[in-house]
Amino acid sequence: MLELKKFWWMIKKELISLKRHPGRLVSIIAFPIIMILLFGYGMGGEMTDLPILVVSQSDGNLTDLTLDTIKTTETYHVVEVIDDMDEGKHRVDNGEVKAAIILPSDYDDDSSQQKSVTLYLDSSDQMASQILESSTQGIFYRLSNVVAASQTSVSTQNASIEPSLVHSLSNFKDDISLHINKIYGNIKYIDFLVPAVLGMTVMFSCMMGMGATIAGERETGELARLFMTPTSVSTVIGGKIAAKLLIELFRALILIVMAILLFNVSIKGGILQTFIVLVVGALCFVSFGIFFSARTSTQEDYAQIVMPFSMPMMFVSGVFYPIETMPWILQKLAYVFPLTYLNDAMRGIMLKGQTLGDVWFDLVILLGFTLLFFIIGVKRFNRDV
Repeated sequence: MLELKKFWWMIKKELISLKRHPGRLVSIIAFPIIMILLFGYGMGGEMTDLPILVVSQSDGNLTDLTLDTIKTTETYHVVEVIDDMDEGKHRVDNGEVKAAIILPSDYDDDSSQQKSVTLYLDSSDQMASQILESSTQGIFYRLSNVVAASQTSVSTQNASIEPSLVHSLSNFKDDISLHINKIYGNIKYIDFLVPAVLGMTVMFSCMMGMGATIAGERETGELARLFMTPTSVSTVIGGKIAAKLLIELFRALILIVMAILLFNVSIKGGILQTFIVLVVGALCFVSFGIFFSARTSTQEDYAQIVMPFSMPMMFVSGVFYPIETMPWILQKLAYVFPLTYLNDAMRGIMLKGQTLGDVWFDLVILLGFTLLFFIIGVKRFNRDV
């Protein structure tokens, strides 16, 4: 039988306990606000302002109209207009921009030959490449139907060219063909998703696992008994990191094998290099878990404190959706989170066939985070229960 008075006492007790754990209270208030902002601005936005280059090797009325059309299309953010095709391709290969639209030297020639334009496209970002491909096809399909200067406007997929921008185009009645060069081939969404999901899985399992290992053992008293022995903090933490790392690497290996067997996911850079990147990522997030568990007394406190960091990291770091589609402040925030660098390295190895030398910057950043989290975690570690 329910004892109503004692029932309300239990509710009051639980609410009062929140005052003793301010970190948990802050998390309860902040977490839903953070999540709705991320869903609304991060996942709910359209793909616009994708960075591209235009390589223009021609000069004339049609070139001017084409450049005006591209620059006023919301899908694109034209970083620069250059005339060196090799430089344009190199900057796409390096990941500086998502694509290069190449207008050949005969683009404005008054001839009966079909005009050929090339879209040099980084297809490793599967969602962004689909949008760029569709938008560029729409633009040049419409431009190919421009027949005279008397038309009042030229509509494109995301832009409208005003009469003042329409030049004398009566000579340009030929079709414009668009050749699409996908530098990494046709990549399925599952291929795009798997590298980041591997990184995200390592992140969650390492961080949550360290909460159970440190905060959980502190809560049960096991950690106190361990520190009754003449053992240093760094030895204890180092041993726990090594053990957790072995467990997570075994889990990562299972994930890689299952992705290959079930979804035929290709790893262009090789399994060994993929595994090494995951080792570095696992080290980083284990140290991240040490950092947060250093002073938390219970697993519940740890979970409440770490969740406002881990969940935003998952959404902002480009796991499911390109970073370029987010508001600029979230784009800047993405590069504060280590998961962004792990995702970039994983996709570089698995999708682009890059080597460890090609993703050295991402690995250095991850190792830097590892060292920082480990040092701070050891220094602020609470041996007392």
